[in-house]
Amino acid sequence: MGEVVAVVGGGYAGTLVAKELDGDAQVVLVDPRDTFVNVAGSLRALARPDWAHHVFFPYRALLARGRVLRDLAASVDAGGVTLAGGGRLDADYLVLATGSSYSYPARPRQAATSAAQALAELRATHDQLARAERVLILGAGPVGLELAGEIREAWPHKGIVVVDPAAEILPGFLPEVRRELRRQLDALGIELRLGTALDGLPPFEDGTAGTFTVSTTGGEKITADIWFRSFGARVNTGYLADGKLVALTDRATVPVDEHLAVRGHRHVYAVGDIADLPDAKMATHAQTQALVVVENVRAQLRGEPPRSGYQPARTRRILLPLGTRGGVGQMPDQDGLPVAAPLDTVIRRKGTDLFTARFAERFGHQVE
Repeated sequence: MGEVVAVVGGGYAGTLVAKELDGDAQVVLVDPRDTFVNVAGSLRALARPDWAHHVFFPYRALLARGRVLRDLAASVDAGGVTLAGGGRLDADYLVLATGSSYSYPARPRQAATSAAQALAELRATHDQLARAERVLILGAGPVGLELAGEIREAWPHKGIVVVDPAAEILPGFLPEVRRELRRQLDALGIELRLGTALDGLPPFEDGTAGTFTVSTTGGEKITADIWFRSFGARVNTGYLADGKLVALTDRATVPVDEHLAVRGHRHVYAVGDIADLPDAKMATHAQTQALVVVENVRAQLRGEPPRSGYQPARTRRILLPLGTRGGVGQMPDQDGLPVAAPLDTVIRRKGTDLFTARFAERFGHQVE
């Protein structure tokens, strides 16, 4: 138990790696927050503040032997982590799992590093949203559409319009999945404007109530009382930009080999959104990658070479709930071919609790 494994990033992949290796080495998890945030539930937390506490799981319950260091990585090299707080964490193994940043409310704002701060902000935004009669959502990707579904379930009579310059929703997914999604959105009274761009952003801060009118590039007018941004994700690799560990790709991702080791380093791994892989940036892929890294680090701790390889997913998958009673999905069948997921599967696997029970088990938390 003398060797140190530093895990940078306390999200879906990082917490899984840290927990699995807790009995094999001295694990140190580095993250600026005091809790794990199940961001799959963030949008419901906004619409239903009475439910919002289910999104947060304190890190203190994650590790039996290891420790959590509440700080940010300022730089990483082969020997450890230079911390934004001024310290240094030397490590024998490094696992980089810092994920991506998304627009609020899909993730808490960066300044909200405690669960108390994040909850307060969600409740304040909920109060602003409650005052609005018409909601504008910019971005018709999965996040924007899930947000629309959660708002519709909480407020059956609000006007909701979703705008996106793309010509279609869920490009690359099965036509029948996209058709069913359009059907459900129409049935919910959610107005979808595709192939539509705005001349500029609304004059109010996102998530703040205030009536405004914006123009599209086609000359149409859209009036709403609040708006949300559902675009602009970026990978969190700024702490690697100095090149002390590796040169990032043109997409600012980390080059990895078949074992998910960072190119040029046997004891440094990268998983999840930051790894230069063709997988979609989804928690399910990140956690699959995490288990590959766990097996490889365990082998190295035993003095063996890493043998576990990672194969990117061949089939695009998605579970996109629209509240607790609707949604669509696409999953691989037993032959690995894409098929539409039945509605009850979408609801059972994600829509009902947005994975709350799964993470309650990881963190030893009692679900109410």
